[in-house]
Amino acid sequence: MEFTLKNQSAASAILTVNIQEADYSALVEKQLKNFRQKANVPGFRPGMVPMGLIKKQYGVAVKAEEINKLLQSKIFEYIRENKIDMLGEPLPIEAQQAGINMAEDKDFTFEFEIAIAPKFEAVLDNNDKLAYYKIQPTDEMIEGQVKAFAQRCGEYKQVEAYENGDMLKGTLAECVEEGVVVREAVMMPAYMKNDDQKALFNGSKVNDVVTFNPSVAFDGNEAELASLLKVEKSEVAAHAGEFTFTITEITRFVASEINQNVFDAAFGKDAVKSEEEFRAKIAEQFEARFEVESDYKLLMDVRTYLMEKVGKLEFDEAILRRIMDMNKPEGAEAVSEEEFQKSLTELTWHLIKEQLAKKFEVKIDDNDVLEVAKGATRDQFAQYGMANVPEDLLENYAKEMLKQDKTREALINRAVDVKLIQAIKGVVTLAEEKISVEDFNKKVQENA
Repeated sequence: MEFTLKNQSAASAILTVNIQEADYSALVEKQLKNFRQKANVPGFRPGMVPMGLIKKQYGVAVKAEEINKLLQSKIFEYIRENKIDMLGEPLPIEAQQAGINMAEDKDFTFEFEIAIAPKFEAVLDNNDKLAYYKIQPTDEMIEGQVKAFAQRCGEYKQVEAYENGDMLKGTLAECVEEGVVVREAVMMPAYMKNDDQKALFNGSKVNDVVTFNPSVAFDGNEAELASLLKVEKSEVAAHAGEFTFTITEITRFVASEINQNVFDAAFGKDAVKSEEEFRAKIAEQFEARFEVESDYKLLMDVRTYLMEKVGKLEFDEAILRRIMDMNKPEGAEAVSEEEFQKSLTELTWHLIKEQLAKKFEVKIDDNDVLEVAKGATRDQFAQYGMANVPEDLLENYAKEMLKQDKTREALINRAVDVKLIQAIKGVVTLAEEKISVEDFNKKVQENA
């Protein structure tokens, strides 16, 4: 096989591939022999079909297939060995290939258009000064987290007077002769749909008797009423009148006081010893979570900064349009001009990022991806006030995330970004600025 690469411009080239019969004949012969072994032709035993008949039936198709496979492997081998910065994939020049006669010709010439990546240099060093925002948690955020931890360590206590949210236990009795009676019924008026019925329980105490209508209170919900009255759903309609509820017990969930038990539950035994340390630790957690957002903002600022620095890159737009059209989902509309220009912007940033990663020798392995997945899992738990999650639990959740192809791909890209950001932070000059969450979000929106 012979390859010839001829540049059409700085952004494109024509790749010519000459294939001679000797390049593919052995491959075709081998494949035809396989066909012969498997062919089921009436009048012939398996494996005994004359090769001439096999060639007549399958020869041209096998020849075309083997030449195509050979082309695919050798072209990419040539591009890799010659370090050609190609964008997308080689596109056959259809007008040239239309004249090829696969049945009659023995030697072939194939021509392909290739989009060449533009030449540029993305430079970052300590002369480049960029803002780095240190997001500060508000007092309200810290207080909210303190309360969340206190709630987690709370307990149920019996009280004398009902308040909204309390749980009632008592005897539920229908106000008719031989009506339904449920002893040790459990009910939370806060879940009632009707506000007037709910209000009947306000201020009630142990041993009080409250008269109400369950059907009205729960808006005729058969499932809820059947559960409360201990009857079948089909029987609910027969008990639409008033009931009495004799209160025997009122239970309330009470948040824990801010004490050592709360500290230990949140951060491990004796990790903090005072409320001051506790709040400081919570603030640290917020700042650690915010650092991820600050780092991402820095990367986006680097994107804007370098894209302006690099300027508009030269692409062969005609070839790239063809590639995009070929790769769009079947039945999808043609790529619009707006979509195409947006894709060029994303391609420019991709090439810049690729170059930076190469310069900074950014490499990732499975462990890097796992750590990113664990970080994402840790953040999810933190949103529910679960700060001290065991490492083995985090790892198990992370490994489950990585089993999903789309999620894994996103996490791989994120792992690259994490290492790239760290490399950038070690090279450029960072102008640190403390900022509120609100102001930070405004800056993000401004650059969106």
